[in-house]
Amino acid sequence: MLEIGSVIDGKYKILNEIGHGGMSNVYLAINEKANKPWAVKEVRKSLNRDFRLLRQSLSMETDLLKKLRHPNLPSIIDVIDSDENFLIVMDYIEGHTLERLLNEEGAQPQEKVADWALQLCDVLDYLHTRPSPVIYRDMKPSNIMLRSDGSVVLIDFGTAREFKDENSADTTCLGTQGYAAPEQFGGMGQTDARTDIYCLGTTLYHLVTGHNPSEPPYEICPITQWNPGLSTGLEQIIQKCTQKNPQDRYQTVGELRYALAHYTDLEVQAQRKYRGRLRAFGIMMMLSLICAVGGEGFLAAADRKQGSEYQQLMHMAEMASDTQEACRLYLDAAAIDEGRQEAYHGFYKRVIEDGVFSDDEEALFLRLGISTDRHLQSFQKKNTSGYADFCYEMGNAYWYYYEHEESRQSRAAGWFQTAMGYYENDPARAAEYRRCQLYVELGAFYKNVIASQIDGTDAGMYGEYWRGLAQLKALNDAEPDREMITLRIYREIATRIVEYAKYFMEDGVAGDEMLSMLDELEEDMQRMEQGATSAVQQEIATIRWIAEGARKMVRSTCNVQGL
Repeated sequence: MLEIGSVIDGKYKILNEIGHGGMSNVYLAINEKANKPWAVKEVRKSLNRDFRLLRQSLSMETDLLKKLRHPNLPSIIDVIDSDENFLIVMDYIEGHTLERLLNEEGAQPQEKVADWALQLCDVLDYLHTRPSPVIYRDMKPSNIMLRSDGSVVLIDFGTAREFKDENSADTTCLGTQGYAAPEQFGGMGQTDARTDIYCLGTTLYHLVTGHNPSEPPYEICPITQWNPGLSTGLEQIIQKCTQKNPQDRYQTVGELRYALAHYTDLEVQAQRKYRGRLRAFGIMMMLSLICAVGGEGFLAAADRKQGSEYQQLMHMAEMASDTQEACRLYLDAAAIDEGRQEAYHGFYKRVIEDGVFSDDEEALFLRLGISTDRHLQSFQKKNTSGYADFCYEMGNAYWYYYEHEESRQSRAAGWFQTAMGYYENDPARAAEYRRCQLYVELGAFYKNVIASQIDGTDAGMYGEYWRGLAQLKALNDAEPDREMITLRIYREIATRIVEYAKYFMEDGVAGDEMLSMLDELEEDMQRMEQGATSAVQQEIATIRWIAEGARKMVRSTCNVQGL
């Protein structure tokens, strides 16, 4: 054990012990020169039979945390490996674990739990959207620290792993039984973002009910069975998080975060009240219409009313100056008549009008339920071709306009995949089908390239990727899309030449071919400049700057390669 008052590595003075477990002790230390407190985690070699394996695990944990920067994660400052112990110097988090809070106070108010859950969703979303996504895998109250200001910090990354798409299964079973998802125990595929969603669901269950899922009855019961006063909306969310089949859970933390932010909207009582108001309104309208047009003309009158409301909302959306309001009106119209394509298309056009598909616009899309299976399935049944076109448009919205650069392609790929399935046997949509196919292939490259680089299996990927980009440009040259989409294809080509020129050449793409492509881009942009808007001119200027760097990179790489 470290002695109180001793100085470690000439910098960290040990003040007192603040925690201990079977394998380690945690101390409060201070850097006297900086007058800043730190936490020092000591793992003693004499207390661990297989210290070599433990040391490997600790090294992985510290290496992982060093890459991450988030207000709800601790930062690793220093690692000291001596003959007697392994020391990790990290942020000192003043507070206590949620496990301690449960032990002292029992079940927590659902409003607090929902707030903590939103913070945890934020940090999980950060982890899952890293270039190499990080799956935490051990969410539980004892691994969550609560600060005095109400913020929470996720600690202990001993079981976290970087996600690799090509792995069909995890090699080890890690996590805490009761909190861990079924796939963490082998034989059910590898863990992914949905695993963390399951673990967060079990954690919320424990926090809001006070019943530990690791103890009898060893199941996640509806929370209102323990406390009828709890929210039925929160109950629905926890039940969906903790489904055994990952496909039945929320598929992304973003979906879960939105549901949690609006859990009161899911209340059964509120839904019943709303349906009651609709029924009362419907009865009144029915009586009025019967009186006005007679029983035989009622359905026709109702259809006319629905059509009138749809057209009114569409007109209001087209006239709205505020983008958010216009999007809301388009989606309201789509909800009234799910089979008509115009409202969906109007939403897409308004979203991309300013060149950015924002978080607020995406949240509106999710909140109004148009993106849910029920609405889209109804749209698909009533208007198959319109549904396919909307999927294609949403793929474009995410691929070219979504404000989060690192997750554009991953969010777009599913929409393109769906559209491709409908376009496959439609000769009139052959060009769109081929574009979807290319987007899916390019998306697979973005998803897998970093993991393949780490594993040394990336040879050959870059040549295929280059050919995909070139084919996408050729298709767009033949049937040009919007100017901004065309320019963002050009930007992508120039950017990837800067990034991958050496790898392209190693995969057989000649330097002259890349330079020729850049010349084509310049010729096209010169034509587009005539009478262009300021936004287009600004985009062209950016691409030219990137393209100049791409030319330098190709020439430099050619010299190095002796070409």
